[in-house]
Amino acid sequence: MTGRVAVAIPGDLDTPTGGYAYDRRVIDELGALGWDVTHIALGSSFPEPSAEDMSEAAQLLYSVPRDTPLVIDGLALGALEPALVAEIAAPVIALIHHPLAHEGRLDDARREYLHATERANLAVSAAVVVTSPHTAMLLQTDYGVPESAVTVAEPGTDRPSDARVPSNPPLILSVGSQIRRKGHDVLVQALGLISDLEWRAIIAGDARDQAVAGNLLEWIAAEGLQGRVELPGAVNSDTLHGLYREASVFALATRFEGYGMVFAEAMAHGLPIVTCHTGAVPDTVGEGGALLVAPDDPDAMAAALRTVLTDGEVATSLTSASSAAGLTLPTWEETGLHIAATLNAVTEGRL
Repeated sequence: MTGRVAVAIPGDLDTPTGGYAYDRRVIDELGALGWDVTHIALGSSFPEPSAEDMSEAAQLLYSVPRDTPLVIDGLALGALEPALVAEIAAPVIALIHHPLAHEGRLDDARREYLHATERANLAVSAAVVVTSPHTAMLLQTDYGVPESAVTVAEPGTDRPSDARVPSNPPLILSVGSQIRRKGHDVLVQALGLISDLEWRAIIAGDARDQAVAGNLLEWIAAEGLQGRVELPGAVNSDTLHGLYREASVFALATRFEGYGMVFAEAMAHGLPIVTCHTGAVPDTVGEGGALLVAPDDPDAMAAALRTVLTDGEVATSLTSASSAAGLTLPTWEETGLHIAATLNAVTEGRL
C-alpha cells in the first residue's frame, strides 16, 4: 500500500551532514516505492527556533490533512512546543537520529528543557522511527516510548564498486561537521602525539560551529601540524568516495553518535576504524573492525592510531573484519521499506 506522506525537516535539505543525507535518501526511496511525498521545509533556526520559525512551523504542520501521515525530523520535533504538536491533525511519526537532550555542551537547564519537550512530543506521536537499536533503547528507557511504537530503520549504504588504493604516506581520514560533539579537538591532540610517524590527515566536514572551526585551526597550529592536517570543509560524494579509497585508517574521536553513517561508509570501503566507545558506536562498527577508546582521551586515541599504523597484523585483522561487516550493511531500499511499513501501519490504524 502507498499513499501520501509529508516529511517536515528544518533548514536546507542539502546540508552536508549524515542526518540530512539520511532524510534526503528516505524521501527518494519512498518516492521510488510509489509514495507521494511532500517535503515541508521548516525554518533553519531549529533546534533553537525563533518565534517566527515556531509560528511558521505551526501553520505548515497544521495544514497537513488528517489522513496524511506526517514525518517530523527530530531536529525540529524535539524543539517544538508540546502544545503545538498536540494540536496537529495529521498522525505524527517522529524521526529521531539521536535525542536533542543528548547533544554535547548543553547546560543543565537546556538539557532538562529539551528532555521534557522531546518526551512530551514523543508521547503524542503515532509512531517513532529511529536510526539505530541504541537510540530505540534510549527512547524506551529515558523517554518512556513503548517498544511497540518504535521502528529501527538503519541508514542504508552505497557499496563501492572499486577497491581501495591507500596512499603513501598513509592517510588518516576523519569525516564529520566541525562541532564539539565530533571530537576533532581530541583527534588533533592525538595526532600531535604520533607526529614522529609518517602520515597525513584530512578532516572533512562543514564548519557548522564557527567557534569550533576557529579553535580547530588553533589546535592544529599548537600541535605544529600545519601542512599535515587538511581541512577541506564539506566535500561532495565523489570527492568523499575518493578519500575513502585513498585512506589507510578512519578515525573519529566522537563524543556521542546515535548511529554514525560515516562508520558504515568506512566499513563499506573496508577501512580499519579508530573511534570512541560511546552511544551507538560499538553496535555500528561491529565486531573486530575497530579499536574503541574512551571519549576525550587523546592519549588512548593516539595509542590506537599508532597501533594501526605500525602493527601490520592488527591492521590486517581490523581491515578484514571491517570489510566483512560492510557486506552485511542494509541498502537504502531496505531502509525505505522499513519506513514505508511504518507509514502503512499508521495509515491503517495498526499503530
